[in-house]
Amino acid sequence: MQLVHTVAEMQRWSSSEHKAGRTIGFVPTMGALHDGHAHLFSRSVSEQQRTVVSVFVNPLQFNNPADLEAYPRQLQRDIAIAESQNVDVMFTPSHEEMYPVGFSSTVSAGAIAEHMEGLHRPGHFDGVATVVLKLLNAVSPDVAYFGEKDFQQVAVIRKVVRDLNLACQITSVPTVRETGGLALSSRNVRLTPAHKEQSSEIYRLLEDVAILCREQGSSSDIVKNRFTSELESRTNAQVEYIEIVDSVTLQPVLVSTRGCTICVAVWFDDVRLIDNITI
Repeated sequence: MQLVHTVAEMQRWSSSEHKAGRTIGFVPTMGALHDGHAHLFSRSVSEQQRTVVSVFVNPLQFNNPADLEAYPRQLQRDIAIAESQNVDVMFTPSHEEMYPVGFSSTVSAGAIAEHMEGLHRPGHFDGVATVVLKLLNAVSPDVAYFGEKDFQQVAVIRKVVRDLNLACQITSVPTVRETGGLALSSRNVRLTPAHKEQSSEIYRLLEDVAILCREQGSSSDIVKNRFTSELESRTNAQVEYIEIVDSVTLQPVLVSTRGCTICVAVWFDDVRLIDNITI
């Protein structure tokens, strides 16, 4: 696997591959790789002739400086995981490479980013949209792969790519879960053993309320109250939000039924977990 550190070198490599008629798949990450990332890599490797993975911890998408500081960094382990999945290139730009002195141009994610994660993490999706646009311009992939755990993020990126006429297909891949149902996340390693066990209740309850919605439809307020009260009574979790939205537009709905997605954010002490289920 080749390591690339600069935008110019990445662009030269991609241009050469495209000139040779080869397709490029791309998986952007912030490192601290796990089996969920490996699944994305495997999907790209199976569908494209070349696969690029980026590792860059993007400061623009962190609201809390302490969260940025605590984000795990383990590049050598990340390299080993990417190599095991037959990734061709790992792109590891420095902060100075991505945001040189004088950098000031950013992307506004728009209305689709104003609720759920966007409401609770102001500016987060502008940071995501900005870095993803820069990475796509560096790698020039035919297809970029994203996990569905970050449901709103995928929708934001799809809209940015469409609005700005980027020649890249965005493919979402189903969430990879641990045995108990917890969505794989780099943050999971920060959970205490007790909270790790309790966290499996998040997806169990999402499945329960999704069944209720599928079978008879239900007021969104009833679904929200049921999920929140049951999770907080069974665990030490605090629900930050639960929203039921149209799966395409991400606009909130009053009645939860087929074609909707339930999105949640939950805190276990200082560890924030997100998840979702589509009805």
